[in-house]
Amino acid sequence: MLNLKSFFKEAIKKDASDVHLVGGELPMLRVEGELIELDSKPLPNKELETAIFGLISKEQAEKFQAEKELDFGYELEGTRFRVNLHQQQDNIGLSARLIPAEVPTPEDLRFEPAFLELGKLLDGLVLITGPTGCGKSTTIASLIEEINKTRKAHIVTVEDPIEFIFKDKKSLIEQREVGTDTKSFANALKYVLRQDPNVIFVGEMRDPETIATALTAAETGHLVFSTLHTLSAAEAIERIVDVFEGARQKQVLIQLADVLRAVVAQQLIMAKDGGRISAREILLNTPAVANLIRENNIAQIKSVIQTGAKDGMVSMENSLKQLVKDGMISEETANNRMGRSKRI
Repeated sequence: MLNLKSFFKEAIKKDASDVHLVGGELPMLRVEGELIELDSKPLPNKELETAIFGLISKEQAEKFQAEKELDFGYELEGTRFRVNLHQQQDNIGLSARLIPAEVPTPEDLRFEPAFLELGKLLDGLVLITGPTGCGKSTTIASLIEEINKTRKAHIVTVEDPIEFIFKDKKSLIEQREVGTDTKSFANALKYVLRQDPNVIFVGEMRDPETIATALTAAETGHLVFSTLHTLSAAEAIERIVDVFEGARQKQVLIQLADVLRAVVAQQLIMAKDGGRISAREILLNTPAVANLIRENNIAQIKSVIQTGAKDGMVSMENSLKQLVKDGMISEETANNRMGRSKRI
């Protein structure tokens, strides 16, 4: 009988970021950005499937069989994992992300001064963007924990699944999980405004209804955090607008120009010490940026970021240069990230 817990325990022991178990393939961990093999023998698909179904409820198993996809949270020895189940060429696959027991502090994550100020906002929309696995949820969790430590606020999170578990300090925090506590992000947001929140965290803005409701929440005096899978700040704005059609786009542009406070696009970079560190592009919604959004001149935002250092903005290129200057990453790593057209 396959012992799944042994793989999760090994991930905890090796301080891995991810566990990858796929039927017919070797079990693997991702440690400091690199995949390492846990065994020399491929996992028998039927044994893996039986072991995985032993982890989840009957309802979750039925959902997976119907949709061939399932996200859920799992806890072992005080460590939480965000787990995704999927089908791969008729074999079952499991990918699990380790969630640190403690929420990292802004100092741990090297928040820039302008970024640190975002947690002090009382309303508006803050977007954290980047590819899968770049630490978006961790970054938002750090901002939420700073609010929790410093002011009395009612914070409502809607997550799929719940990752960091917050303990009330000065704030009252309610964490709702999609599929367990609510049907969907859109459904939860539809009613969240009746729950007297000050701060709302929407795990991901996936569809027009969720985006529209998040914009309305930000418009009506709430601080809304959310994530998108885009590589740059400008692409995040384009993604939101492109979700809508026709005349609705103009309305969304006007709303975004009014409620957007910041977009932070981040990437995880291999550090000199072998760990990983975030490089961040920071767009702040100044009057000039708001005007570009309102007029749908999104292409010009990149140049505004490059010249907006006095306002606290940071381009990805300058973020990488600063990491090199601080001795955190190598010039080669920075140059690889920036591409062939630019060099430090």
